[in-house]
Amino acid sequence: MNIDSIQNGVVIDHITAGLGMKLYELLDLASLDASIALIKNVSSKKMGKKDIIKIDADIPVDLDVIGFVDPDATVNIIKGGVLVEKRSIAMPETLTNVIKCKNPRCITSCEQELDHIFKLTDKEAKVYRCIYCETKA
Repeated sequence: MNIDSIQNGVVIDHITAGLGMKLYELLDLASLDASIALIKNVSSKKMGKKDIIKIDADIPVDLDVIGFVDPDATVNIIKGGVLVEKRSIAMPETLTNVIKCKNPRCITSCEQELDHIFKLTDKEAKVYRCIYCETKA
């Protein structure tokens, strides 16, 4: 398989195998008018297998979304074909409008303009809860 290198853009690397598509969807990458490569189950000495997303466009990526899906991923910024910045990701303390509360009785179900906000309640278990009704994400 041959995937071209990118000149200016973002590479999301070290994604846990199988989580690349979830990241693709939550970052809404399908709406971009740019070349995007989602490579699944790539061999990795460190992880065994991993996913990689290459975006051939200089766009801002939501680090909170990446931290929510896979806090062990890394984000590499490429300019002029050279790696200029490598960012490690952490789990965000709060998530705003990334996911929606699944509780049908939550106030966010009937108040359309209300932000969907989740707070990290258990870092070890990666548990987020709705700030309005405490439902687990």
